[in-house]
Amino acid sequence: MAVTQQVTVRLTQKDHYRFEVDWSLPTHVKGIVDEPPPIGAGDGPNASRMVAVAVSHCLSSSLLFCMEKSHTPFQGLETTALAEITRNDKGRWRLTKVTVTLDPKIPESAREQFERCKGLFEDYCIVTEAVRKGITVDVRWAEPPAATTAPA
Repeated sequence: MAVTQQVTVRLTQKDHYRFEVDWSLPTHVKGIVDEPPPIGAGDGPNASRMVAVAVSHCLSSSLLFCMEKSHTPFQGLETTALAEITRNDKGRWRLTKVTVTLDPKIPESAREQFERCKGLFEDYCIVTEAVRKGITVDVRWAEPPAATTAPA
């Protein structure tokens, strides 16, 4: 399979579990991610929230794209994602489920067009399908590891 697009983000540790995120987008400010207390300070979303945002944003965008392409009128969309985190048999916390609730405002006259989009949109969401099927995560180390100088 040929790679047609690549997306890069960079995290730089700022304090404890608090990292600055460089989205590699020219018009976007850097953001903060952090673990919730008691591990971190909760100064930004953590990885589980980011996955929930990615899945729900992708589904929302795919639905809107279908409705726009099919000229289905709508008066807005609100989406809620519920991430479930449970312990596995080794006692490790794992993101086990993301439940996404989509609430589009569709006039009754567009109900038939909307039903067609309901049957199509999920297939076009690249993040949701990747999460459902599992994606390859290739962990690499900088070679050689970044050297630091000990304080004098």
